[in-house]
Amino acid sequence: MDFKEVFPMEKPIIGMIHLAGQDPVLRAVKEMEIYREQGVDGVIIEDYHAGPEYVEQTLDFIQKKEMDVGVVKGINILGDTPESFRLANKYGCNFIQADTIQPSHIRLSEYSAERRSFPNIAVLGGVRFKYQSVTGKSLEQDIAEALPLCDAIVTTGEGTGEETPLEKLVDFRRVMGDFPLIDGAGVNPLNAYEQLSVANGAIIGSSFKRDRDTQDIVQGYLIKRVMDEVRRVRADLE
Repeated sequence: MDFKEVFPMEKPIIGMIHLAGQDPVLRAVKEMEIYREQGVDGVIIEDYHAGPEYVEQTLDFIQKKEMDVGVVKGINILGDTPESFRLANKYGCNFIQADTIQPSHIRLSEYSAERRSFPNIAVLGGVRFKYQSVTGKSLEQDIAEALPLCDAIVTTGEGTGEETPLEKLVDFRRVMGDFPLIDGAGVNPLNAYEQLSVANGAIIGSSFKRDRDTQDIVQGYLIKRVMDEVRRVRADLE
């Protein structure tokens, strides 16, 4: 699956759904509505605060209600890529995110078999991602090993909501060439233009919430501030 088939727009913005609140399913549906209203291109439903069963409950709710959420849907079951593939296939999602696809972190033969089994599901794969152990290899080696295993590479800074160093993005771009590069953390209204001048897109969660509190619901006015910068970048590319 080509990344551009999933996200044909320039500099796609993917909103994170952390599955928080007293009713994570209804919260997730509401957040998708807010994301759509603000022009966000996709969402990742992640079992960050609630268990993976709530990811499936959310997708099942959308399917049974025959809802057109108006955004590209993806899944991240933390630490369980096979379950991400299974749910994405069952509920017609376009992509999954895996926090790491580096061969020293995964069961490579099993992962490769899953990729072959689900060729229509794109993978946004983490390389030098937050909270993942280092491989001890050069950046060139890490990226060379990752490229055949995903459809876009995602990298981050040190933690949730922390800005990805611009020099890190530049180094990745130098090694990766035109292969899609996603900024996976810390994009906000102050750095969005600069970050997206290097990265092909961004996954954003905590910057869309008050005080970057992942338990909070996303706020339309915070999303708009980032999307205004995204539109500036897109206009400059025309």
